[in-house]
Amino acid sequence: MQIKLKKYILQLAHTFTISRESRDEQDTLIVCLSLDGKTGFGEATSNPYYKITIEGMMAEIEAVQDQIENYEFDSPENFYEFLESLDLHKFTLCALDLAANDLYGKLKGKPLYEIWGTSNEKYPMTNYTIGIDTIDKMVAKLQEKPWPLYKIKLGTSDDVAIVRELRKHTDSIFRIDANTAWSAEETIKNAPLLKELGVEFLEQPLKANDWEGMSLVKEQSVLPVIADESCIIESDVEQCGGYFHGINIKLTKCGGLTPALRMIKKGRELGLQLMVGCMTESTVGISAIAQLLPQLDYVDMDGAMLLKGDIAKGVEILEGGKVVFPKLPGSGIELL
Repeated sequence: MQIKLKKYILQLAHTFTISRESRDEQDTLIVCLSLDGKTGFGEATSNPYYKITIEGMMAEIEAVQDQIENYEFDSPENFYEFLESLDLHKFTLCALDLAANDLYGKLKGKPLYEIWGTSNEKYPMTNYTIGIDTIDKMVAKLQEKPWPLYKIKLGTSDDVAIVRELRKHTDSIFRIDANTAWSAEETIKNAPLLKELGVEFLEQPLKANDWEGMSLVKEQSVLPVIADESCIIESDVEQCGGYFHGINIKLTKCGGLTPALRMIKKGRELGLQLMVGCMTESTVGISAIAQLLPQLDYVDMDGAMLLKGDIAKGVEILEGGKVVFPKLPGSGIELL
């Protein structure tokens, strides 16, 4: 195999704010893996919360590039086992694993969802995310992008009032993501008010390790609660099963499609609702997420929709939420 690494700075259409940070751009790493005339593409974004930089991921890959290029590639699963032996960070693993899966599908001439034995005839709709801002700007963002399903980022001193105001401007379903900003008491208090306002579920309201608080929330909240920051890697799924109604799997955090497939299987065994989320990736990362759609209950794959301009072609999300899968196999990705 041959490896090429490309760094991009993705410009966001709007300043994106959550409870702990704001940004106007997103750095991302694209990994290109080539073999027998085919090229697979993978992606992982930088993330200050997890102390991930593009330069750090590139340095990790360049340090073991010879070993990777000399590897006899036969399947993404075996390749992933080999990569784990190199002691790479999960974000770095994700970029390599997504590229390997895309490459494998292209070598086999089939989309990944078909290789996995699933059909793309039925799938959940992605939400569209409204970041924290002034109420007027949040309303303007909502009106600028009419959508059947919104994820609302919260974590302010006036969260319920924000949702109440947004509700005046749309009948769409809301999901709430507090990104660890609430207490258990605040969550339990807010839940019935938000349910009346058409909220479907709450995502990660408490700190990632507040298991005592989550025990109270799961017992007393009138809305389902989905884990995000509490569910990073495969071993987290089992523990989350006792404290959440579902899990949000992030490919960058868990290490790619290969571990995500195992997390989906484990989550189903535990009776959890399954969601996959994005990290403001381009169409490279979003197209990989889309291959999992037939196996999911919920999905947050609006990353490329939040950008001023994209860097790739692949899976396309049309107005109203319909997903168009490309004819190209694998994850269906082509860099622009």
